[in-house]
Amino acid sequence: MSVDVCPDDRALRSGRRQRALEQMAAHDLDVLVLGRQANVRYVTGAPQLWVAGTRPFGPTCVLVRATGAIYLLSTWDEGVPDDIPHENLYGISWNPMNTMAALRRIDGAATARRVGTDAMSPVFAQLLPAAFPNAELVDGELAMRAARRVKTAEEVAALREAISVAESGLAAAVSELRPAVSEQALAGALLEAVAAGGVSTPSNQDVAWVTSPDHPWRRADGRDRVQGRVKDGDLVAFSAGVLAGGYIGEVGRTWPVGAAPGAPALYRRWENLWDRLLSACQPGASARGLLGAYQAAREAAPPMPVARGLGMGFDPPVISSHLPATAAGERLEAGMVLAVTGYVWERGVGAVFGREAVLLTDGGPEVLTTSPSWRE
Repeated sequence: MSVDVCPDDRALRSGRRQRALEQMAAHDLDVLVLGRQANVRYVTGAPQLWVAGTRPFGPTCVLVRATGAIYLLSTWDEGVPDDIPHENLYGISWNPMNTMAALRRIDGAATARRVGTDAMSPVFAQLLPAAFPNAELVDGELAMRAARRVKTAEEVAALREAISVAESGLAAAVSELRPAVSEQALAGALLEAVAAGGVSTPSNQDVAWVTSPDHPWRRADGRDRVQGRVKDGDLVAFSAGVLAGGYIGEVGRTWPVGAAPGAPALYRRWENLWDRLLSACQPGASARGLLGAYQAAREAAPPMPVARGLGMGFDPPVISSHLPATAAGERLEAGMVLAVTGYVWERGVGAVFGREAVLLTDGGPEVLTTSPSWRE
């Protein structure tokens, strides 16, 4: 759980709500019932406590298009924005029929024609028609994805702050890099630094790992090393990610330890790949161009997404060599913020991994990450 419990700034949450309402109109939704935490915070601006991890769908937030009114599942006022009145809060109940009774009392529930949900479970598939008796239940996640894929100016500012925290953690971890240090110690240095910056929620599990000279996608194994410890000549990859103020900030770098024969040529290959990836980040371009960057650089596509949206969770689009049809159908838009990954490998040397946050603007791509990279 992150230490922040204050609601998001009014300008930030107002801009997001407006985008959600516009997409409700575009998808002809009278009411939106949300259960996914990123969607709930996107609409409400309220950080919710004790809801981390996987859990079944529940109607946590309701947005009514006609009035713009928001109704929120909450047992207290702490962290709830002042533009969500107390009477619009409904409490947690072990009896789902009590929840349905609260939803039925929402102004507009009885007359709604189309109600979208961002997820569904068999239980609520049976119960929700009782709360919205005249409505057709449809997929509301499509509207939320459309809203979240393009960021408001306030969201870009929030992402910059999250990225800055991630970069401070990366710098702390890199400063501890030396022979015999363990991967766990490097991860600890990063997590300590971001916690000191007021963020206690990492966005990923793998923080630092020794890249393998024998396999393109695996960690270095323990046959010739003390397990998890760095040796002279290793290439060590760092993936710093945090969830700060509801937004994910990420940055990735690779640093050599001591003399790493073959590393300079590998870094030059990465820079060639990165130039092609950045050139592909143009509004109006097909997302397939990001996959094409690997082909043009004659590098194997990585198993992780080449690019994906940064925002409140795993935002669209997701561009992966495993989903070529999805990439072909995606058009990049101004206002998107992408985490773009470059990855190259050489047998006997290891891998160079780098991840940058890129804002797409009408004037071209802007790299939001500023962490230094290794130079020979």
